[in-house]
Amino acid sequence: MSGHMLTLKNITKIFNHGTQDEKRALDDFSLEVADGDFITIIGSNGAGKTTLLNVIAGTEAPDEGQLIVAGQDVTKWPDFQMAKYISRVFQSPTMGTAGEMTIEENLCMAELRGKKRGLKWGVTRGRRSSYIETLKVLDLGLEDRLKQSVGLLSGGQRQSLTLLMTTLALPKVLLLDEHTAALDPRTATKVMDLTDSMVRKNSLTTLMVTHNMTQALKYGNRMVMLHQGKVQLDIQGEEKQKLTVAEIVAQFGQTLKDETLLSG
Repeated sequence: MSGHMLTLKNITKIFNHGTQDEKRALDDFSLEVADGDFITIIGSNGAGKTTLLNVIAGTEAPDEGQLIVAGQDVTKWPDFQMAKYISRVFQSPTMGTAGEMTIEENLCMAELRGKKRGLKWGVTRGRRSSYIETLKVLDLGLEDRLKQSVGLLSGGQRQSLTLLMTTLALPKVLLLDEHTAALDPRTATKVMDLTDSMVRKNSLTTLMVTHNMTQALKYGNRMVMLHQGKVQLDIQGEEKQKLTVAEIVAQFGQTLKDETLLSG
């Protein structure tokens, strides 16, 4: 890993400014993410996890601070411009794919995302054969169903396809927003293992928000805990590998009042 792919400097984001409901979702928040880092992000509800991803994706502009991706200041970029650098997988399996389009059309759309306009749209024979090879990685038999509508797939199949689509464009930063939370435990494990292999294979700089403590410890090389819009804990490497759920609960149980987090 070399250099920083993503830098957040003194980011502050306040909602309902000046009212009695004012909330500092991110409070002078700073984080440096190395190229190839796979960071799992935990924290109770309202800790600032979703706001953090929204700021990185450009869907919410920070009130203060600076956001740098791949050496470029993108603080004021809107989300459609950020899409050139950032890919995001949401909790709902329906959000990352177009249900009325076929599997191969979805893949074609993903491949052309962020590329120069003027590239020919359409599923050519060459593209189709490359999609067949790409889909084999999922081990779901989707390579034999290229012309099937994505709306007919199960939640797990659809989320796996979304993952594949986001990695096709090789984003500078991949954001995973509780992307296995809506899946049953067995499917969630399959999708997480697929995530891990894709991130490693493509050396993708990844931030994954999760409510599952076991997932947060098992995957990635680094774990960051948020509390009240600030970094409460930032561990990596061997230190992270040795940490157990019980130790986190003992140390941060009061901070992590969110039961779903502790039951993972």
